[in-house]
Amino acid sequence: MVERPLGAQLSHMLKSRGVEVIFGIPGVHNVELYRGIEEAGIHHVLARHEQGAGFMADGYARATGRPGVAYVITGPGLTNILTPLGQAHSDSVPVLAISSCLNRADLGIGRARLHEMKDQEGAAATVCDWSKTAMDAASAYQLVDRAFAEFAAGRPRPKHMQVPIEVLGALAPEFGPARPLPALPVATDLTAVVDRIGAARRPLFVFGGGARGGWQAARRVLAATRAASIVTYAGRGIVAPDDPHYLGSYFARPDSERVMARADLIVAVGTELSEVDAWRTRPLPEVPTIRVDIDPAELYDDNSADLAVLGDAAAFLSALADVLPVRDASGWDPAEIAATRARWRAETDAERPGIVRIADALRDCLPARTRIYSDMTQFAYVAKEVWDMAEPGLWHHPYGFGTLGYAMPAAIGGKVGLPGDPVVAIAGDYGLQYTIQELGTAVELGLPLPILVWDNGKLKEIEESMVRSQIAPNAVVARNPDFLRLAEAYGAHAVRPGSLAALQAAVTAALAADRPTLIHMTPDMA
Repeated sequence: MVERPLGAQLSHMLKSRGVEVIFGIPGVHNVELYRGIEEAGIHHVLARHEQGAGFMADGYARATGRPGVAYVITGPGLTNILTPLGQAHSDSVPVLAISSCLNRADLGIGRARLHEMKDQEGAAATVCDWSKTAMDAASAYQLVDRAFAEFAAGRPRPKHMQVPIEVLGALAPEFGPARPLPALPVATDLTAVVDRIGAARRPLFVFGGGARGGWQAARRVLAATRAASIVTYAGRGIVAPDDPHYLGSYFARPDSERVMARADLIVAVGTELSEVDAWRTRPLPEVPTIRVDIDPAELYDDNSADLAVLGDAAAFLSALADVLPVRDASGWDPAEIAATRARWRAETDAERPGIVRIADALRDCLPARTRIYSDMTQFAYVAKEVWDMAEPGLWHHPYGFGTLGYAMPAAIGGKVGLPGDPVVAIAGDYGLQYTIQELGTAVELGLPLPILVWDNGKLKEIEESMVRSQIAPNAVVARNPDFLRLAEAYGAHAVRPGSLAALQAAVTAALAADRPTLIHMTPDMA
């Protein structure tokens, strides 16, 4: 048994649990966490701000499927990472944030200590699945294993654990060996599901992000049932783009409710049916519904179903594909579905003119299986509807929490996690400036990362919202920097292509570059 300070033990423990990378920033309070990082063989990525570290951990987790881990300091370090943790909670991303906290005798006392907060544990609990304080080594080890067990066997949401400074520095016994992780819950009896699908003439499937792991089985189910399907933004790629009965990622189109109402059975798999999925009061029409979800709370919310199935979506779809009989014909007309998709695409283009053609040009030049991280920007709002994905898990967006500044640091995390895969970031001119400093991290790591900046010179989505609300546009125009010179000051490449062909060439070159490349796009690009 090796005795080390607890901070060092935690890094060794994380390594033994499969952690290869930690994102973070050292400080005087959490310096003991850094004692064992190199000795344990873990790669540490130095962010420029804790918000960036949190988004990097999120992006890493989304790309690799493994938990992202971040180290932050007491007080401001923890508050700075709360926004990324809130995003991870909203989008079901496994992130473990480990922070220091004040010494045990100072917790909650109010002695005006450095980085003191009234309730640091409680603050993190507002955006995490849980937030706990480890008062000793045994508790710290238990919390680490609890986090990884819950990531493996339930809805993956962020966790926060904090350790007092004095406890991090105290000698601690070695942690125990890793125990087998629990399995996800599986729905075993699908008789009622099979019967209801078999009795339906026009079944329709709605797939959300929770069904990503079962995308191949989902395609088998659709082939057997000849059902129509539609996906939420997070579910893009689950259905093959050329499926003749696929309505696309237009679930949030106002008209989709009318089209879905023509079904006589809806099977919603792995989706919250939330406001940000549908953007309407009632996500589904009044049609008999089956819902499948790993989270029991989702099965008994305002969108309760006629039949609720608790279990992992991937296992459910795989088991369902094995037992469904194959239909000879479909109750859905492929020509009608194709016409509906074309109409919705035209509506999307008309609402935010000029973006569709640029999105098409980008899609055509990117390699297969490129991972894209987007920010809250009009370019992404359009692309999420019109850009079909060959498989899921390739486009990552801050869906529920909707925070600005996500794209670039998350893309850094994704590229660190999968260095051999092409990765692209897409941000708006305003959102990019939330985390522009992380460009230094990307340069430092030598990442061949194209960073596409959609610059319309304003908060155009907010301006249009004000106009629709009959409010005179206010505070929607901000002075932008010279993005190319700013990128070059960090040591990155920078280019402003003047045509779609030049844009495609710039992206291709950026994917093979020796460092990140900022690519400046404007609406007047010819």
